[in-house]
Amino acid sequence: MADSFSNSPWLLRKIVLPQHTDHAGVMWHGSYLSFLEEARINALSKVGLSYGGVSDEGYELPVIDLQIKYLVPLFHGENLLLESWVSTGKGPRLRWLTNFIKDSQKLAAFSKVDLVLIKKDVSGHKLLRKGPEHISKAFIDLQKGPD
Repeated sequence: MADSFSNSPWLLRKIVLPQHTDHAGVMWHGSYLSFLEEARINALSKVGLSYGGVSDEGYELPVIDLQIKYLVPLFHGENLLLESWVSTGKGPRLRWLTNFIKDSQKLAAFSKVDLVLIKKDVSGHKLLRKGPEHISKAFIDLQKGPD
C-alpha cells in the first residue's frame, strides 16, 4: 500500500543562527535533526497533542528510520522554510516527508523520517499498531494537513 499524503504541508519558518552552523558558517548536519523535531512537535501541538502530555501518558514516538539528502548548503543568517507532509500509511509507522527551502525558494535538502508509537510499561516498550483514540485521531488530522 502506497503512502497517502495531503497536498497541504505543515510549515515551520526558521533562521539559521550561529549555533546551527559549523566554523565555516554552514548549517551543521545535526541542526537539521533539531529542526525536524521542532517541526514535528509544532504540528502535533496544532492537532491538539502535546508531546510532553503524550510522554506523560506513557507513550513515545521514537524515530526508527531517518534519511536526509543535502542538495545545497544553508548558511548563517539565511531564512528557511520547512514543508512537512505526514502519512499514517499501513501499520504502526508514521512517515514525515520534509523539504528544507532556502529563502531564495531553492530546495536545499529533503528528508524522510519514520516513527512508531510505543507504550512504556513495567515490562518494557510495546509497539502499538493502533494508539488510543485521541492519538489516532491526531495522527489522522496530521495526515490531512493544516487546512
